[in-house]
Amino acid sequence: MRGGLALAILIGTTLPALAGGGFDIVIPGRPGVPIIINGVDASYAVVEGAWGLGKGEQVQPTIYGGRYVDPVPNVGHYYPSAGHVPGYGRLEIEPPANRRLPQPAESYHQSWSAQSTPPAQAEVPFYPPPIIVAPQDRDFGKPQDFPHRQP
Repeated sequence: MRGGLALAILIGTTLPALAGGGFDIVIPGRPGVPIIINGVDASYAVVEGAWGLGKGEQVQPTIYGGRYVDPVPNVGHYYPSAGHVPGYGRLEIEPPANRRLPQPAESYHQSWSAQSTPPAQAEVPFYPPPIIVAPQDRDFGKPQDFPHRQP
């Protein structure tokens, strides 16, 4: 009994792995974003023969239930690269070459500059004496205790 059950589980799990030539139902990953295969919207359609990355060959899949997608959609926007005139909006009129030109604008010039501040001058006289004499004190070399100093 256990052997028969194990054999049934083995057969039931290996058969789906060998079924690579069947069909697939295409379900988009995000709602509203179509899955386009060779110019056909294959969202929620049956696709047969799409091997994808499973094989090293390119196969043309058969799509059942898809709808064709217009390669140039009429979305109501103006794309200058398409070479079409927009359906609505401002009509651009090129002025003639010999028209009266407006007065030229007055000249305008503005400039900015930055510089560092000059270094501060030390309080040193222009001609200092050759030797600066420090005041002499009787307690030279001893720590000073000003509040308790005896005259």
